[in-house]
Amino acid sequence: MLTRHPVLLDELIDPRQLYAPPDRDEINILLTRVLVDMDVDDVETQMERLRVFKQAQQLRVAAADIMQTMPLMRVSDHLTWIAESLVNVALEMAWQYMLSRHGCPMYEYDGEQRQAEFGVIGLGKLGGIELGYGSDLDLIFVHNSEGQAQFTNGEKSIENGMFFTRLAQRLVHLLSTLTPSGVLYEIDMRLRPNGQSGLLVTSLTALASYQREDAWTWEHQALVRARPIAGGEHVCHGFQWIRDEVLSKERDPVTLATEVLEMRQRMRDELDKSNNTQFDLKQGTGGIVDIEFMVQYAVLGGAHRYPSLLEFTDNIRLIEVASQTGLITTEQAQTLIDAYQEYRATLHHRVLQGQDRCVGLDRFENQRAQVIQIWQQLFEVAG
Repeated sequence: MLTRHPVLLDELIDPRQLYAPPDRDEINILLTRVLVDMDVDDVETQMERLRVFKQAQQLRVAAADIMQTMPLMRVSDHLTWIAESLVNVALEMAWQYMLSRHGCPMYEYDGEQRQAEFGVIGLGKLGGIELGYGSDLDLIFVHNSEGQAQFTNGEKSIENGMFFTRLAQRLVHLLSTLTPSGVLYEIDMRLRPNGQSGLLVTSLTALASYQREDAWTWEHQALVRARPIAGGEHVCHGFQWIRDEVLSKERDPVTLATEVLEMRQRMRDELDKSNNTQFDLKQGTGGIVDIEFMVQYAVLGGAHRYPSLLEFTDNIRLIEVASQTGLITTEQAQTLIDAYQEYRATLHHRVLQGQDRCVGLDRFENQRAQVIQIWQQLFEVAG
């Protein structure tokens, strides 16, 4: 990274600063300073500064990680905070751009004029506060425009749906366009309703209908790690309400287990790179995704009885809650947490070294065996 981007050498000057990455609030302050003197119309320079900022902050996290001054959970926290800050800044840039051209999106509901809001929902590692160094961002975009007169109030007025689609397109452009310093983040939007054939931005009303009536079990699994990361307060609260309602639905235990097992087998068949000598840390049997699926299965099967399962989106705390509610034993929980943390720490360091996600078959032999045993115990309901 230093070879490609010599400007980052400045980050090495003060070791005390290098090994102590900023927290969430400090990241926001630093990012504001980076952009404070920018020409708002100079989009190329803005994008370049955002990318250099990300690289500098990730360098500090990696230095603290390698020097073991920061535990795994904090590494992922910091990488997630960096991403959230950059998404929020990019959204504000995109919003101001659209506002200057078309005015503010408005709608009429119960005879009252209201401003429509846009929200960015993080899923996967971003939603679960578990980003790694090379992670892409799983996102869906939502808005809360409904009722009558759904148009922007500018001179060049357009329908709110068009406004939000163009806003989302500009946001994705700011985040994923290749500049001399690379891309900010690769964006994955395949988890939106109806997948790649679906609309780029979904109204909360349409999202609620889809999740209640048409979504597959694996899409409900994805909701377990979904949370708002940017956008208007009302639309973010609206999404949270839909998520909690869908996850709280009571499900038939046998049907749920069967569908989760079928999806896991499909993923394993397509994505597992394990072989006779190598273990795929992520997709291999007894690996990271198996633990994630057990957590999702516990939430979907237990949230109607234990609302505390709705409070968190990260796997470690969800495992702890599953243990507190009796869905798994304390011993099982500790085994899963220990294995999950070891797997992820190893994966982090392999990414930093430019290595793939496979390790020698004997590397985590005990952990794999324990995870597989818990998997079998948890899914015995499905036969």
